[in-house]
Amino acid sequence: MAALITFGGLAGMAQAATGGASLDPVGPPGKAKIAKDGTAIPPSNAPSKVVKAIEAANQIEDKPYKWGGGHGDWKDSGYDCSGAVSFALRAAKLVDTPLDSSGFMRWGKRGKGDWITVYSNSGHAYAVIAGLRWDTSMTPGDGPGWSSEMRSSSGFKVRNKGL
Repeated sequence: MAALITFGGLAGMAQAATGGASLDPVGPPGKAKIAKDGTAIPPSNAPSKVVKAIEAANQIEDKPYKWGGGHGDWKDSGYDCSGAVSFALRAAKLVDTPLDSSGFMRWGKRGKGDWITVYSNSGHAYAVIAGLRWDTSMTPGDGPGWSSEMRSSSGFKVRNKGL
């Protein structure tokens, strides 16, 4: 029996009603895609933790940049780089408390993950989740957002949690 991945609340019911075919849009296997509204659509074969991270990030995708945002309270009026990464990873149960960019330099283990990788240095943090960059710089708008364009990882520690 195929596992059901819920997205948008109705995917599981839609798949059950259609014998496994999804009526909700999904990205290609292994790679998320960006919807017209700027949110990310998880890939069809994404593990549930990846889907949860993407869904959480989508909740704050249109929030403004706010230095320190997301560190004092998970629900904030804006988010900084590490606050936005922490918010997404908390939904996937990959962090318990918000980490700053220096904290992410020691998070998890070294190297790229298959689905989620965090890049951090003493001044900035961003993540690549299912092939999309979740970042507060070089993305549309002035706060956290998704981009299909990668940035140089030179000068960043590359970390993952085995996912």
